[in-house]
Amino acid sequence: MNLPVKRWVIATRESRLALWQAEHVRALLGARLQAPVELLGMTTRGDQILDRTLSKVGGKGLFVKELEAALETGAAQLAVHSLKDVPMDLPGGFMLAAVLEREDPRDAWVSPSHADLDALPPGAVVGTSSLRRLSQLRARRPDLRIEPLRGNLDTRLRKLDEGHYDAIVLAAAGLERLGLGERIRGVFEPEAMLPAAGQGALAIEVRTDVRERHPLLWAALTALSHTPSWLAAHAERAVSRELGGSCSMPLAAHAQWQANDRLLLRAVLGSAPGEAAVLVRAELVGTVSDVAAAETLGRAAAHALHERGGAALLAALRAH
Repeated sequence: MNLPVKRWVIATRESRLALWQAEHVRALLGARLQAPVELLGMTTRGDQILDRTLSKVGGKGLFVKELEAALETGAAQLAVHSLKDVPMDLPGGFMLAAVLEREDPRDAWVSPSHADLDALPPGAVVGTSSLRRLSQLRARRPDLRIEPLRGNLDTRLRKLDEGHYDAIVLAAAGLERLGLGERIRGVFEPEAMLPAAGQGALAIEVRTDVRERHPLLWAALTALSHTPSWLAAHAERAVSRELGGSCSMPLAAHAQWQANDRLLLRAVLGSAPGEAAVLVRAELVGTVSDVAAAETLGRAAAHALHERGGAALLAALRAH
């Protein structure tokens, strides 16, 4: 059933970064769809709750539920997300239709007066609400104070400039997208701080019946999806899915392409907050040509973490 559409609507959060991302997708789709493309800005629960960490109030799904409601009612036909904010398991009736070509996946070091992590004096305050970043920072610098940092990108930078923190860690891609690259004092290479699954990539979510309802939209999204980024994302997300990962788990997973369709997948699992800083690492390489192979590699990396000490860390995390 090909339903006639007078206009296409993209559901998006209303932060400046989210709107930039949705505008970017709108520009890419505009030339492919035979009707105007508009944005439906929405404020999500994740945007409203800023005084508690996501792990305590419902996780990253708080950033997508309202957008999914717009898809369910037909108020929008697609939603644009930062892939790292998308839960590993979507509700029934929803799917990811495309992953755009990934931009810089690394974490950025932002500080007005300290060139890098090693330049901080003992007891300095670093801002992040990511348990993944927290665990990796603690492993390198257990003498630092790691304090929560919530809010949109502009809010986080303002809090830094007001002196609440000596430095903060943010996704490099978000800063670059908003023309704030000059705020980056340096970036963490994956060997120093492994990124989150999907970091640096944009994802497009739709209803699972989009192929039948809107074949023109489906064809346009298929054309936008970047196969290397799509497969890498599936490998990374499979690590987290296999371990039951969420924003309450200090887990990182990052895949990099090598020659001959070989995918290098690294994963890191950290200890619970308050426990001694421990990191368990896994690194696997596999030939990946489709989603099934990517997810098989991801599950293997998860099993490797589990066998190398991750089981004990996971038990402590659940107890915490």
